[in-house]
Amino acid sequence: MKAKVNSSNLFSGVYKGKKVLVTGHTGFKGSWLTLWLLKLGANVAGFSIGNPTNPSNFQLLKIKDKIKHYEGDIRNSKELEKVFKEFKPEIVFHLAAQALVFTAYEDPKVTFDTNLGGTVNVLECIKKSPSVKAAVMITSDKCYQNVEWEWGYRENDTLGGDDPYSSSKACAELACKSYFKSYFSKEKNTKITTVRAGNVIGGGDWSDYRIIPDCVKAWSEGKELILRNPQSTRPWQHVLDPLSGYLLVGANLLQNPENISGEAFNFGPDNKMIHSVQKLIDTFTKYWGKGTWKHIPPEHEKKEAGLLKLCCDKALMHLNWHPTLNFEDTVKLTAEWYKNYFDKKSVYDFATKQIDFFIDQAIQQKLIWTGEQKK
Repeated sequence: MKAKVNSSNLFSGVYKGKKVLVTGHTGFKGSWLTLWLLKLGANVAGFSIGNPTNPSNFQLLKIKDKIKHYEGDIRNSKELEKVFKEFKPEIVFHLAAQALVFTAYEDPKVTFDTNLGGTVNVLECIKKSPSVKAAVMITSDKCYQNVEWEWGYRENDTLGGDDPYSSSKACAELACKSYFKSYFSKEKNTKITTVRAGNVIGGGDWSDYRIIPDCVKAWSEGKELILRNPQSTRPWQHVLDPLSGYLLVGANLLQNPENISGEAFNFGPDNKMIHSVQKLIDTFTKYWGKGTWKHIPPEHEKKEAGLLKLCCDKALMHLNWHPTLNFEDTVKLTAEWYKNYFDKKSVYDFATKQIDFFIDQAIQQKLIWTGEQKK
């Protein structure tokens, strides 16, 4: 994994020395984002209720001592206000959430309290904080009213959701829009966007009810993987691809806020990344080495979307953002991360090398956030 990486060129170098708060920093995406921000030279603080899984990517990375680490509940506004007053962040990435569809069915109140109430708490803290210049509010592709059509959802399509998780994310989007229209559009020093992504895979995800973690847990114990819906299709993407979009949005808010403040952006792969669950697992097997699976239809009647993809034309037109990795590299990097973990090698070193590989691939493609964009 050779990489020709000059961090000072990435995202125009805007994160170096910046005070960045990441809510949900101990989660799957949050821990990868925190590591990347540290590589960019940011002064990072994280706020999270704790490690969401065991094992935990955040724990394995051993970066707790490299940041200002706060433990607290996003539903507790007083705890959150204390963090804002003490750390005085300049930019906020809000990822803290109840992120599982099936957990939301089991406990819808906690899901709404966390995903809607927690988002409102963050918005209130941003509104009251004189230090915050920009905020990137991460929701989900599931915030759209999914009618399972074949084309991608655009940012101006109808928000909604028939299940508690999807509905909670749509509510969070509406709350962000309301705060922007009521407060942030009138404040010169506070800029805000929402960003939406889904079907993210990559090393370090240990969550329940997710296909790659289920696969790793089963095969590492010599068991057969159970697939609920092997023919369901998804636009798969590696965790670093949407994170590059989030970081690009943050950089634009700090440098060119009048262009995108108050907007929403989708970050997803192109159509070549749309494959069935079976195709994903068969490809993962190639890089993992061995493993078997069988199809057992779910007993419950909880609905899962058959197809949900995003149209990312807006991110292309306004940000010049493109995804970086193809399907093979996405699955290969994911499998290699877990193999490295089970080989008991340094997760921090390996994850850092994967970020460098990702950046190098983006540099070769002359993507705009690398500073090597096409003339």
